[in-house]
Order: sequence, then C-alpha cells, then structure tokens
Amino acid sequence: MPFWRKLVDFCGMLMIRLQRTGRRGIATYRLVVAEKRRAVQGRFLEIVGHYLTDRHPAVWEVQNDRIRHWLKHGAAPSSTVARLLVKGGMQEAQPFVKRYVHRKKKGEEKEQPVMKAPKEDKAEEKKEEV
Repeated sequence: MPFWRKLVDFCGMLMIRLQRTGRRGIATYRLVVAEKRRAVQGRFLEIVGHYLTDRHPAVWEVQNDRIRHWLKHGAAPSSTVARLLVKGGMQEAQPFVKRYVHRKKKGEEKEQPVMKAPKEDKAEEKKEEV
C-alpha cells in the first residue's frame, strides 16, 4: 500500500493547489499535492509543477502524467489550478472549474420605481373634490 493511501484514509481529501514561493513583489508558485486541511505553506506530498508569473510570457510547467494520476486517485484541483490546467490543454480538469459570479457595484443596483409621497396624494384628492 502506498504511503499516501494511509494518509488519505486517515486525514481526508487531497488538493492540487498553488503554493506561493519567491520574494516580496516577485511571485512564483509551486503546484503541489497536499491535504486539504494542511496550511497552504505547510507539508505537501509531491511537487507536480510550477508557475512563474514574473516571466514574460508567464511559464506554466506541469507533469501531466502525475496530475492525471492524482486526479484518478481522488485529488481535486483548486478552482484556479483547474482553470490553468484547462487553459494548458488538460480537459480532465474541466469539471472542477468554477464560474465567477460578478457582483453588481453599488451604483448599478436596480432603481426602484418612484412612489408619490402620501402628502401629495392627499393634496391631489382635495383638488379633485373641489
């Protein structure tokens, strides 16, 4: 039995997620397989790729065979990782992509219909009576 199988049975779900590395202002990321309950900067089981955002164009290198292995064994990618995997050509991650819901800004709220003030209604009724 592989070592990670005991870990999964004991602890729970595995995630494929980005782990930030690099110094301040220059973000680079590792693509790691880790337990969901672990801290983002905490222990992980395997490094399966990296994402270098400071390069132009950004570098996205992954081990597709290892990612497919972990997906087959029940690991779930985070929504950001799933979106990047699909963009890179791995269609197996498509079910994990979450759609963003755009919230309306404060100024874009629905305008409610303008109602006449009760005083104006009473004034109009008096005019009609006369």
